Amino acid sequence: MAGHVVPVRIYLAVFAALLVLTGVTTAIAFVNLGPMNVVLMLAIAVTKATLVVLYFMHVRYSSRLTWVVVSGGFVWLVVIILFTMSDVATRPSLP
Repeated sequence: MAGHVVPVRIYLAVFAALLVLTGVTTAIAFVNLGPMNVVLMLAIAVTKATLVVLYFMHVRYSSRLTWVVVSGGFVWLVVIILFTMSDVATRPSLP
C-alpha cells in the first residue's frame, strides 16, 4: 500500500504551530480572564489535538472511512465534555 508522502517542511510547520500554541496557553494561564481562561485553553487544546490527528496521525490524507471513525471519536469527546460541564455547572458552590 502506497502512502501519501508529506514534505518535512509541513511537519516542521505543524511542530512550530504546536510550540506557539503551547506558549500561548502558558501565557494565558498567567492572565486573569475569569472563566474565559478555561474556554480559551480548551479551544487551544482542541486546535492542537486537531493538528496532531491530521498531520502526525496521517488522517488528512486517509480514506473517508478513517475520517468517519476519527469524526466519531471527536463527537464522542464533545459529548463527554458537555456532560462533564453540565455536571460541574449544576453543583452547588461551597462557601
